[in-house]
Amino acid sequence: MTNTISKKASSAIHIPATVIEMKIAPGKRQDMSKLGEALHKLANEDPSFSVRFDDETEETVIAGMGELHLEIIIDRLKHEFKVEAEVGEPSVAFRETITAEVESNYKHSKQTGGRGQFAHTVMRIEPNPGKGYEFVEKIKGGAIPAEYITSVDKGIRKELEKGILGGYPVVDVKVVLIDGGFHPVDSSDMAFQTCASIAFKHGFMKAAPILLEPMMKIEVNTPDEYIGDISGNLNRRRGRIEAMRRYRKGAQKLNGFVPLMEMFGYSTQLRNLSSGRANYSMEFFNYSPLPKGIQEEVLKKLEEMKKQKK
Repeated sequence: MTNTISKKASSAIHIPATVIEMKIAPGKRQDMSKLGEALHKLANEDPSFSVRFDDETEETVIAGMGELHLEIIIDRLKHEFKVEAEVGEPSVAFRETITAEVESNYKHSKQTGGRGQFAHTVMRIEPNPGKGYEFVEKIKGGAIPAEYITSVDKGIRKELEKGILGGYPVVDVKVVLIDGGFHPVDSSDMAFQTCASIAFKHGFMKAAPILLEPMMKIEVNTPDEYIGDISGNLNRRRGRIEAMRRYRKGAQKLNGFVPLMEMFGYSTQLRNLSSGRANYSMEFFNYSPLPKGIQEEVLKKLEEMKKQKK
């Protein structure tokens, strides 16, 4: 009875999205494993905190709900785990998705002396707005044996985590496995994982991929005399003001939405605009498509960073 109740309760728990990322490295090279263990423990404790290793840049990246969240993590590393960490500048945790439906047909075949590798998958990749990742198999006549269908799903999931367009997690895609083929000797779990991974990657890049940015819900409380400057400043930050209302004599409350990437340094600017008399609060709202021009800039910057690392 207790187990049933706990399962229902846990399924209702909302885990906030990670919207800020930061590169992290140990202050001393010999503390690398100590840092890894500490980050793993913190991620297990806190589902809204995540850690990943970027294979291309060979860097550890941590992600959380905001700058303050990551500052607390760094502080805990220092005082609880006795690990001094070097951290990079905070950056926005984008997501990747697709906007078109495509079919991807890929045959993986390798012969390296002895047992080879063979797998063939045909999959349809579709946008799946707001529904996360979905995998559906429609294999007929045993074209792919049941044990390898799970391997196809595993191979796709690896690509979802790594990202394809810019190395950010892939969200809201549906993959329908519609056909394929196998070899009685050369097919294996790994061959099908590799085949599915490549097929998905090829298909994703043909399906009009885009970056999604975190949009924040913002509320600003300000004396009347600063409302014009504050509204104008939010508009310049690509913000959208939804409502302004008086909440006490001589002061107004402004509500709206603003992209997180435009909000770095906002606290200081708001203090300057209002002589320290306005305050604001902000929380994650959703992920929205990044404007094309800004997406090109983000991807170009990522490419330049990768080149510098080589």
